[in-house]
Amino acid sequence: MSLHITGMIWARPTSDLEVQDGAAFQPDFITRITQAHEEGGFDRVLAGYWTNAADGFLVLAHAAAVTRRLTFLLAHRPGFVAPPLAARKLATLDHLTGGRLALHVISGGEDADQRKDGDYEGHAARYRRTDEFLDVVRRIWTADAPIDHAGEFYRFEQAWSDIRPLQQPGLPIFFGGASDSALQVAARHADVYALFGEPLAETRAMLDRVRAALPSGREIAFSWSNRPVIADTEKQAWEKAHHIRERAIAKLRASSGTGSIGAGQAVNSQRLVGLSQRGEVHDERLWTAMAGVLGGRGNSTALVGTAEQVARAMLRYRGIGVSHFILRGWDPLPDVTQYGRELIPLLRELAEAEDRSRVSIAIRTAAE
Repeated sequence: MSLHITGMIWARPTSDLEVQDGAAFQPDFITRITQAHEEGGFDRVLAGYWTNAADGFLVLAHAAAVTRRLTFLLAHRPGFVAPPLAARKLATLDHLTGGRLALHVISGGEDADQRKDGDYEGHAARYRRTDEFLDVVRRIWTADAPIDHAGEFYRFEQAWSDIRPLQQPGLPIFFGGASDSALQVAARHADVYALFGEPLAETRAMLDRVRAALPSGREIAFSWSNRPVIADTEKQAWEKAHHIRERAIAKLRASSGTGSIGAGQAVNSQRLVGLSQRGEVHDERLWTAMAGVLGGRGNSTALVGTAEQVARAMLRYRGIGVSHFILRGWDPLPDVTQYGRELIPLLRELAEAEDRSRVSIAIRTAAE
């Protein structure tokens, strides 16, 4: 099985552990954190979508200009850019990156956050809109004549794009969400289904659930997100994890007067908060305490241990069918450097050893 490692970049220093200041758009920081991922052996970086942050299209355009090998994942919420324009924007960015772009489609799990950008559709409607959006974008990328469309959410006439993605027939699509509506859209459109960092049993159940929703003969890859905490010894790693929690609580108390955030509306957020309430540690080293502190928002669980312990824990997820890992640090820039120095090379080495062993066993079995 293949192994893909994705990191995350921002337009400015970002942290759940301390208050950040400075300009909202810092090209020098984009350069530093992007190049740190490339030097660290990551395959890809994700530019997320936030209702208060710099535009991801432009962040990735800058990131592409300062790298050669690294590929890119753009988070995009349908509903704010009409599909004909989105198709042209995405195709343009794919050319600017040299064909290194993938699209992470986020329908939106929180009503209040969607309203910040002027979207008042409900949860189920947002997923129907995503389905329609992806249908239309792909039609525009492959059409041999101008197209008309009249759907539930979009209507246009004679749409045409001179520019098509460098990757044909279109960009790889990442997609996530734990609701039934999300699974229906993923079954039709996703190349990679993105999961948050749940224990092995829950992850395996989710993989089975997604596969059961797929049309006959269709296959999909899976991504699993985590924020590893690693140190020279397991004891030091857990001490580091507990200090991370203390820093996060102190930041929240300073900014809002409370030491935690309530669970979000999104199903994934509720699942992660539920995990933290069942216990802070699952499967020996999956630490869920920060999901409780942060209300399950974003990528908020962590594998804790030495680099080897974390790598072997990740390989257990690979063993059940996960081929992509999204790794985001708690102190983003220093953690990227540490992951690239200590975790990623070891993870790849162990994965290659597992693959060689699997091939050897298959050869021996066939010969018997």
